Amino acid sequence: MSLVGKKIEEFQTDAYLNGEFITVSDQDFMGNWSVLCFYPADFSFVCPTELEDLEEQHATLKDLGVKVFSASTDTHFVHAAWHEHSDAISKITYTMLADPSQKISRNFDVLDEESGLAQRGTFIIDPDGIIQAVEITADGIGRDASQLIDKLKAAQYVRSHPGEVCPAKWKESGETLTTGIDLVGKI
Repeated sequence: MSLVGKKIEEFQTDAYLNGEFITVSDQDFMGNWSVLCFYPADFSFVCPTELEDLEEQHATLKDLGVKVFSASTDTHFVHAAWHEHSDAISKITYTMLADPSQKISRNFDVLDEESGLAQRGTFIIDPDGIIQAVEITADGIGRDASQLIDKLKAAQYVRSHPGEVCPAKWKESGETLTTGIDLVGKI
């Protein structure tokens, strides 16, 4: 069953952000757009390349009014140690959620029950806490965070322009479609 269109479930967890331990809950996702990127494990191989790439897009995402979160089943202590010892991870300025109970990974349906690790899942969540986009990839396939920008702009556009939709390869200021009977069979 798809999570698109569903409200995120309640949770509260410890997190690491800029040298501090903080508490984050589902309420931190309300009132703004959010991106949540799950990854399998700290101190691994593909994961630091993805999280560093996400950091490279972080300023652009913030300019779009988006909060960025990453999450794995590691603890916030492990996130802090990884931040201290990895050149790639030391650059991160967004919130790293800890999910050692695996509750959040289960809520977002990305938990690999056999390994106890989260799969590579990316979620775009609107200001009402509703999931607008989901992408899940196999463990060995790294994601490209720059692809989030156009998806977020499209999601934000559709939200603020009811009745309009963004076609394939839509770019900001591009043409949209107005849904209706007059378009049926004409595209």
